[in-house]
Formats: sequence, C-alpha cells, structure tokens
Amino acid sequence: MIPNQWYVVLGSWQLKDKPLGVTRLDEKLVFYRTRKGKPVCLADKCAHRGVALSIGKLCEHDTIQCPFHGLEYDPAGKCTIIPANGKNTPVPPNFKVRSYHTFEDHGFIWIWWGDSAPSPEKPEFFDDIPEEAKYANSIDHWNAHYSRVIENQLDCVHLPFVHYNTIGRGNRTLVNGPGIEWVHKNKFFMYVYNEVDRGQTPQKNSEVPIPSPSRYKIEFLFPNLWENRIDDKVRVVAVFVPVDEENTLLYLRFYQAFARIPGIGTLIAKSAMPFNLFVTHQDRRVVITQRPKASALASGENLFQGDYPIIQYRKRRNELKKLAGLEE
Repeated sequence: MIPNQWYVVLGSWQLKDKPLGVTRLDEKLVFYRTRKGKPVCLADKCAHRGVALSIGKLCEHDTIQCPFHGLEYDPAGKCTIIPANGKNTPVPPNFKVRSYHTFEDHGFIWIWWGDSAPSPEKPEFFDDIPEEAKYANSIDHWNAHYSRVIENQLDCVHLPFVHYNTIGRGNRTLVNGPGIEWVHKNKFFMYVYNEVDRGQTPQKNSEVPIPSPSRYKIEFLFPNLWENRIDDKVRVVAVFVPVDEENTLLYLRFYQAFARIPGIGTLIAKSAMPFNLFVTHQDRRVVITQRPKASALASGENLFQGDYPIIQYRKRRNELKKLAGLEE
C-alpha cells in the first residue's frame, strides 16, 4: 500500500453509534462517531497494555475508553485520563495513539493514510453521477491484493472469456486500443473498442477515438476508486479497499437515474445487485489465482497492446511509490 493518499475504507452505513474495529491497509483501526456525527479513526491499540480499543465504549467529550483499565482517548489520539492515577493527575505525553484524518461524503468514509498533512485537504469523487440517482451497495471479499483487483477492472481483454455468458457475450475478442485519456495526474478515462475478429488488424492505442462517440467510458481515480459509465442514467462504482497484503474488500455500488420515485428507485438499484455480484464473482474466480499477489511495473509478465490501461496504472502507481520513498 502506498502512503500519503486518501483511501476509502468504509461505507458510511457501517459506522453507527458504537466503536467499529476493522483491519485496513494492514493496520488494526477503530472508528467511532463524535456526538456531532463526525467519524474518528484511531489505531486500535491502547498505549498502556495494547488492548483493542474497539471493544471499549464511548464516553463524554467524544472519548473512547479502553475496556481493560479505563484509559480514555480523544479524537486526536491523546489519552485524557488514567483512572488509576486519579482524575486530577496530568497524563504523561507518551500515552497516545495514532489518529488519522477522516473525510465523509457520498456515503463513504476516507482516511488520509500517511504522516504528512492531507494534500489535497479533501479527496476527490466522480463528478458526473446524476444527483437524482438512487443506489444500492454490496461488499465482496477477495483473497487478492487490491492492485490486482483494480487491474481486473481496467482489463477489457478478458471480457469474452471470463464473462462469455454475461457482459462479454458476442465473442468480441479483438481489442482496438484501448484508449486512455489522463484528466490529471491521478485520474484517467478508459475507452473500450472490442469487436469480432474477422482478420482485421487492431487499431493502435493512438488510433481509437478519444472520447468515445458512444460516451461509454471507464474512470479510475487513484488510489482506489473506479466508475463504469454505462450511460447517462446508469453507473457502477467500485471501491477497492485494502485489508492487508493478501485481502481486499470490493465495495460495489449500482446507480440508476431512470426511476426517480423514492423507494422504487432504490428497490430497482437493489434488484440489479445480484447480477453485478455474479459478474464480479466470475472475475474473482480468476484473479485470486494470480501470482505474485501484488502487481508491479516489472513483474515478469509478458504484456501486449490490450494491456495498455494496466501499464498506465502501473506506471503511475510506481511514481507514487517513489514519491513515498518505496522501492519498486
């Protein structure tokens, strides 16, 4: 995982009125909400004896109490009281836990995973989803590194093989392009032009139309957001949430804006989720077998023209790793 980035790590609906302990980015974290509803994220380990704060309780002044000896921590991770020492005794400065910046919007919770101040101050989300769209959510576990799950969603070559009886019907095995359009350094659009192979030579990446005349496109936003813009009124959004080096949670969301009646619109979105999960599981069956677990710019694989979006993803990912002081 690459530090100094905003990662979506939870759905807003998961964080209610009790502490929530989760593993994200290979760390044990505890989340809770202040009385005003703002999400708080701390390292899930009491500075005293290492007990999980997530099995503790919330107290006055927006603190979380360790269940072992009653130490309380504020949203900044500072211990505010050690009951055994008396309520008027100052707490030594070493009694603290790591705190993470959080941001909540669009039904998701982000954390800034890094030691530096957040830059940008808040994360970016997709700006072309209709405001009136209703959506439904699902969470799917993959025994795979998050980079591999991302690359699967940038791979249009696999469609007629993995999804031969669903979204890949039609035997469109020949891959023109694909086309890539960088919006800024951490966001790009992908344009797909697969067709039936009749002996023609595939168009190169530089030869396909950008943008697509059909307006169909896939969007990727570093580090872990993806959108399939099926048409003006239908979207699929995926969030690739890193659990650890070998596990990912795929947060899948289906948006529809053609039925706007409250209740009905959401019900229609929910009814689409079983099919979306079926398609996702076709992918998962294959991706969990990939080796090595994590992708890399130099991974010993033999890539070809249709892998262009994956190559672009790996190049930017490698740049981010170098900026963070990580070696490829």
